Amino acid sequence: MSRTGPRRSESIRVAVLNAADDLLVEQGFAATTIEGIAARAGVAKQTIYRWWKSKVEILLDALADDALEGLAWAEPSGTAAEDLTAHLHRIAGFFQEPAGQVLQALLGHAQLDQGAAAALREGFLLRQRERDLAGLGAIIERHTGRTPDEENLARLTDLLLGPIYYRVLVFGEPADKDLLEATAHLTLKLAI
Repeated sequence: MSRTGPRRSESIRVAVLNAADDLLVEQGFAATTIEGIAARAGVAKQTIYRWWKSKVEILLDALADDALEGLAWAEPSGTAAEDLTAHLHRIAGFFQEPAGQVLQALLGHAQLDQGAAAALREGFLLRQRERDLAGLGAIIERHTGRTPDEENLARLTDLLLGPIYYRVLVFGEPADKDLLEATAHLTLKLAI
């Protein structure tokens, strides 16, 4: 059972999430509506309201699904610098995709809506933070032979990811190769 109604049809769920992604990319957050999502997905508006309370909830579900693959940490396979740089390239690429645009829109909306901010932080951002801490921790452990303490790992994660988010969210530009490589190397240097 879902939170608000009968069992969801997976094909309808996917159609709604894809419609929400597409509409957000095409017309922006403000112009994306439940009515528009329903029309694009080919479902009744009531079906959407039975499963989600708002377009923010729909977009959060879409983002969570997309991020599982798009922001996943690969198993360490190269040098620590290669693995970190590859992951940073994956994040930079994610921001250029519709899923990354959904994340940007939700982060922007969260600045104006406390409920959306709480939902974003308590849901997606906390889960992604856990994945980021685990991924970076595995690379550092492989590189140094020791497990970093939680506080240091949290700081290194901020250092690793902060420049990409800053470049994308503040300047609206993609992170370039030199920034990604420098960030990976600096993070590893501080991890030793």
